[in-house]
Amino acid sequence: MQQSQKVKPAAMLGTWGRWLLLGSGVGLLSGTASAFFLTALSYVTDLRMQHSWLLFLLPLGGALVSFLYLKIGKTSGKGNNLILEQIHDGQEAVPLRMAPLVLAGTLITHLFGGSAGREGTAVQMGGSLADGFGRLLRVSPATRRILLICGISGGFGSVFGTPLAGTVFGLEVLAIGLISHEALLPAFVASLAGHLTTTALWGVPHLHYSMGMVPEFSLAVAGKVAVAALIFGLVSLSFSELTHFFKKWSARLFTNPMLKSFVGGIAVILLVYAAGTRDYLGLGVPLIQDAFNSGASVLAFAWKLLFTAVTLGAGFQGGEVTPLFAIGATLGQSLSGLLQLPAPFLAGLGFIAVFCGAANTPIACFIMGIELFGSQGALYMFMVCLISYLASGHTGIYTSQRIGSAKFPLELASNATLGQLTGIFPARRKREKAKPSADK
Repeated sequence: MQQSQKVKPAAMLGTWGRWLLLGSGVGLLSGTASAFFLTALSYVTDLRMQHSWLLFLLPLGGALVSFLYLKIGKTSGKGNNLILEQIHDGQEAVPLRMAPLVLAGTLITHLFGGSAGREGTAVQMGGSLADGFGRLLRVSPATRRILLICGISGGFGSVFGTPLAGTVFGLEVLAIGLISHEALLPAFVASLAGHLTTTALWGVPHLHYSMGMVPEFSLAVAGKVAVAALIFGLVSLSFSELTHFFKKWSARLFTNPMLKSFVGGIAVILLVYAAGTRDYLGLGVPLIQDAFNSGASVLAFAWKLLFTAVTLGAGFQGGEVTPLFAIGATLGQSLSGLLQLPAPFLAGLGFIAVFCGAANTPIACFIMGIELFGSQGALYMFMVCLISYLASGHTGIYTSQRIGSAKFPLELASNATLGQLTGIFPARRKREKAKPSADK
């Protein structure tokens, strides 16, 4: 008979202690990087607001960033997707140069007015520093994989001040429909340590919003929230597809990345004149604040979506998440009159739901909603995250994200990624295209 093996308490405690130390180390590194980044980002944003002429240097700034990535970036240009690839089964290092490159690139983007976020920067810095930390300690490939997850969690939790959402985001973003529980403890330690490092150690605050009074639950309100959630998911899909479209076609039109970013900068300037305002530049934080105070334009979500897709499609650095927050919040406010629901309430739901549909991380976004807005609207938050996640289909902002469990029946190759799909029903189109014609 096979003897059952007992877990030795000393070995178990040793493993826990090891992950507490490693997770704390990654959290300290990522939290410090996020604190510096947030402080610098605030500084360059204030400069842009004070000196309107800086917008006209956006084409040159974009060309400079592309030049730096071309000459010294190497694989750093893959951004978040490089980290995801290495967590899955990659054998190449996440270069330490990724951290200063994405930091400089994002600050240049925001200094001159590009519409981008900050999550990508924090996650890339966290992943790069975590991999460098692992190489310094000469950890095993399995430990390295978990350290990279810690880098994602530490970066996300520290840059948004949401340690619980940061924990789950690092576990959930790897593959649609799957969560990597093996890294649960170290990811939590890294995210919490990163958050405390940013806020307590370095004193960098985070913005807070209020969704106001939450309507009492009823079938009528739930039905309206479901309609809003469906729209949130479709807008998430639109954002992902439009951003990928601009990236694809700008690369085809301009084989020189510097020229591509230069032209993209000109396109953003033209959009400013077309919109008649500079409200859609930068992170979009003023838009979010306006949405919670019922002061945003009805079409603000569409303009912010277009500005961000063009900026990122042209190769500018940054992230998608904060612009997605702005798109979701302003869209929620726009729907409030139609659905006869409080604007701050729908703005809060849109804030998390549009990001959820684009990132395919419903649990992390649900938890983020509770961390940011409280638990009173938890039921509605879960509804919008679930529906938006399903409505966005097999699209997303992270092309190296694997499809662990499809949202609906779909024939896929083993370990397929979103980057291998061309739309909502790509496998069906490919099968139909491959079928021999009946006339032959």
